[in-house]
Amino acid sequence: MFKKTTKITPSQQPVAVIGAGIAGIATAARLAVAGYPVTVFEAGPTFGGKMQQFALPGGYRFDAGPSLFTLPQLVDDIFRLAGRRPEDYFRYERLDPITHYFFADGARLTAWADAGKFATEVEAKLGTPAAEVTRFLSRAGKAYDATAGTFLHKSLHKAGTYFSPETLKAVAALPQLGLLGTMHQRHETAFGQDARLVQLFDRYATYNGSDPYQAPATLSMIPHLEHGIGAFYPEGGIYAIAESLVKLATEFGVKFRYNEAVEEIITADKQVTGLRTALDVYDFGRVVSNMDVVPTYRRLLPHQPAPERTLAQPRSSSALIFYWGIARAFPELDVHNIFFSADYQAEFKAIFEEKTVADDVTVYVNITSKKTPADAPPGHENWFVMVNVPHDQGQDWDALTQKTRATVLRKLRQALGTDIEPLIAAEKTWTPPGIAADTSSFGGALYGSSSNNPLAAFLRHPNFSGRLDGLYFCGGSVHPGGGIPLCLLSAKIVSSLINEG
Repeated sequence: MFKKTTKITPSQQPVAVIGAGIAGIATAARLAVAGYPVTVFEAGPTFGGKMQQFALPGGYRFDAGPSLFTLPQLVDDIFRLAGRRPEDYFRYERLDPITHYFFADGARLTAWADAGKFATEVEAKLGTPAAEVTRFLSRAGKAYDATAGTFLHKSLHKAGTYFSPETLKAVAALPQLGLLGTMHQRHETAFGQDARLVQLFDRYATYNGSDPYQAPATLSMIPHLEHGIGAFYPEGGIYAIAESLVKLATEFGVKFRYNEAVEEIITADKQVTGLRTALDVYDFGRVVSNMDVVPTYRRLLPHQPAPERTLAQPRSSSALIFYWGIARAFPELDVHNIFFSADYQAEFKAIFEEKTVADDVTVYVNITSKKTPADAPPGHENWFVMVNVPHDQGQDWDALTQKTRATVLRKLRQALGTDIEPLIAAEKTWTPPGIAADTSSFGGALYGSSSNNPLAAFLRHPNFSGRLDGLYFCGGSVHPGGGIPLCLLSAKIVSSLINEG
């Protein structure tokens, strides 16, 4: 008498996810909802990756990494996929105003959520006609609508993507939308009469760690995310995004193994067969790496050939971040604040050509206590102060940090008319080497490879391995790129690839 065997369906085959960053968490949640048993292996003591939180003495709470939240529907979609109400897990509000801008010549500008109101503000403060601003933002919206479905929501490394009518329509739309050349050229064409407005729109290159003087003009659609769709603030801060998705994933059976770093992805005959950690060897036919692709290949796949051309792509910028507990409130500031340098081109030349930090820098100040008062003591504020810098290539970061800190304090004192240093009641610093050590981001590059090449989108590592069956990739170092929205989209792409078999 023969024993009847039970066939294991694809959705019953276990999946391992390496790294509990936001893309890894979102991938795990999506796959668990689809019925896969999922285990997440995280080298650190908790989830979040760059999306961590911490506290400094005196009652100051900080989100360590990402600070801007756009496209919240990408989070909501995961809860709806699970048949849950997003608001039961995660709440957020649309920011208005979005950002306060401080220019080197003393001019100030408020970016309002409503594009028309923002355009009117630009005309009143900078002199550029409101109609030119609304025309630019309208074209950015059209460009986003024409291209996002192809270039962000789908794998660019599957032939089927290129034969769809949607793709042909997206490619055909680029010239008429004025998206040829560089970002800076696009903005100079639109606003050449005011270098300040050009600088304002050039800054959106930093959203994926790139240089507006090299990055393709297609990135000029990024402002649409804020002025067309909106910038948002999660209730409780950015960390609440990771926290809510971990809760959902856990409810669907995802197992999180913290303090258990993966040491090797085990393969046999061009097929992934499992993982090895210091604690055990695990059998898995599918593995998703949320680790940066460079350490994934160098550390976890030492016996497999690596895609050297892909790994050698120029890296994105990094960040030098000062977390300051400020013993005073500044009513002229809001959640997002930008203090521009006087020479933007010199600043980016320093980052991407000279591999150093310019003498004059643009300073970003994020203050979550404006929305979550508990993040700082009464009458105080928690300042996340960030400067864009090159990724780590062996620079003297102690010297650069000391120099940049002095530059930042001088710049803030000039703009705000107040000496900030005596107000610093608590302090912590995060440098590119620290980012690399804490998050396994190669060189501390925040967004993997840069987008300074017109073909950068196609040169990013795909969301799957072309050499090993069962190996997939998500996160900021692979398609479609870095930042919260793109990491969430990488999770969507990977889960679709796995579901398709």
